[in-house]
Amino acid sequence: MKDTISKTDPEELERAYKEWEANEVAAFLKRAPERREAFFTQSGLPIKRTYTAADIADTPAEDIGLPGQYPFTRGPYPTMYRGRNWTMRQIAGFGVAEDTNNRFKFLIEQGQTGLSTDFDMPTLMGYDSDHPMSEGEVGREGVAVDTLADMEALFDGIDLEEISVSMTINPSAWILLAMYIALAEKRGLDLNKLSGTVQADILKEYMAQKEYIFPIAPSVRIVRDMIAYSAKTMKRYNPINISGYHISEAGSSPLHEAAFTLANLIVYVDEVTKTGMDVDDFAPRLAFFFVCQNDFFEEVAKFRALRRCYAKIMKERFGAKKPESMRLRFHCQTAAATLTKPQYMVNVIRTSMQAMAAVLGGAQSLHTNGYDEAFAIPTEDAMRMALRTQQVIAHETNVTSTVDPLGGSYYVESLTNEYEARIFEILDEIEEQGGTIKLIEEGWFQKHIADFAYDTALRKQSGEKPVIGVNCYQMDERDVKIETHPYDAQTAARQIARTTRVRAERDEDEIQRLLNDLVEVAKDDSKNIMPVTIELVRKGATMGDIVEKLKAVWGTYRETPVF
Repeated sequence: MKDTISKTDPEELERAYKEWEANEVAAFLKRAPERREAFFTQSGLPIKRTYTAADIADTPAEDIGLPGQYPFTRGPYPTMYRGRNWTMRQIAGFGVAEDTNNRFKFLIEQGQTGLSTDFDMPTLMGYDSDHPMSEGEVGREGVAVDTLADMEALFDGIDLEEISVSMTINPSAWILLAMYIALAEKRGLDLNKLSGTVQADILKEYMAQKEYIFPIAPSVRIVRDMIAYSAKTMKRYNPINISGYHISEAGSSPLHEAAFTLANLIVYVDEVTKTGMDVDDFAPRLAFFFVCQNDFFEEVAKFRALRRCYAKIMKERFGAKKPESMRLRFHCQTAAATLTKPQYMVNVIRTSMQAMAAVLGGAQSLHTNGYDEAFAIPTEDAMRMALRTQQVIAHETNVTSTVDPLGGSYYVESLTNEYEARIFEILDEIEEQGGTIKLIEEGWFQKHIADFAYDTALRKQSGEKPVIGVNCYQMDERDVKIETHPYDAQTAARQIARTTRVRAERDEDEIQRLLNDLVEVAKDDSKNIMPVTIELVRKGATMGDIVEKLKAVWGTYRETPVF
């Protein structure tokens, strides 16, 4: 019989709890009623008045365990922040490469310990900056990257062997990874010393963010190729960042964010193992990206449950043997969707609370949002304040001195257990209905996200869900002034000039030969698309050259709308 957490008789505890409710609680409620009849987490899970050892009496001791041990509920590493703090990774991206490079260097000077890159919409969607679809969007909400020359300027003066770099991009992610590899090789760097990640999680795009180019099957094939190639050539690099963040920002519940992300994980692992690669050869470099929303304890429990569920999936479903294959590591970002224009400095408080929950939940890296991001790309002042928020948590609060300080809390452990059970229920439902890809095509995930988003909007509108400054504690702010990040009207001209120069200087015959090779690789599912892509960008091919060629082979994706 397995040891359990409490040696106290659960029935005795339950009796004591019921007596307390019938006596002390009942008497007190007559004098001072509670604020409402029932309480729920953000996901809609019921919250008891208080929790006792009886609520976790059936929890196997090994399910909670110790940090750095299977199932990693309490953290992926034994010492966590006692060894070193999480990576402080503020995202940056605007204008041309030199503009973002300057922001990178500013953030490094302020104490940032990792880089994160946002790309503009044309780059995300695979259009060159001089394409008609790019008009008005070049460098506006991220940095513009068309060619390897842009990548060189983006990381000029930055030692890529010493700092980890994250790149937030999905449908065209493999091309950015190819440019990054080509840049490192041009500098003579050791690919096995590069660390960081490229997001590349295309399935959540079909579910939530809607940035996709090709149909699902070839898009998943590209992800497979990135993981397989990186596992053999870049031992410290994470070739995918499987993301719940965008599922949440599209409107989902925290529970669905967690479950849907693991559903996508299963597809990717299945696809890579079909190539004959052993799970332990690539799983250690799988990484994740989650949001941290406002419900403090639910978010902490979510992160703990995700680690436990991932460990069990990798061990029991995929037969992983290495502990590092079962160890979920995640980047976290505070919730952009919670930021408000009214009383915008309150965003500092929201972000601080969310960041603390991320740390107590065991994040490996963290981005804290700027107070002005409801208006535009954040200013330097907003990013400095966001970074200082992390630094205060790391250096002044002392929460980093013990691992998993909320571990053992009756409420947190009970909520962790409930999350695990419900995540597996959702995963079972997905399997029973035909799997993730089938349900994406049918709009199943999209409907769940939309339904929760609509319900949230109604609760905000009615005031049931308070938003400070929006539906309560409002102020007259007609004369409020805020400095926002400016957009340089010359950005597109500056960017297009460099792309034009690259085209003029390259060997066009060689580019066309390699593009033809790309087509042949695309037609043969057994081949890996990364080597030819690396050679193309090295020779001066633009992102648009590559994407347009593949559109002719694979076509493009059009979603069936869900109402």
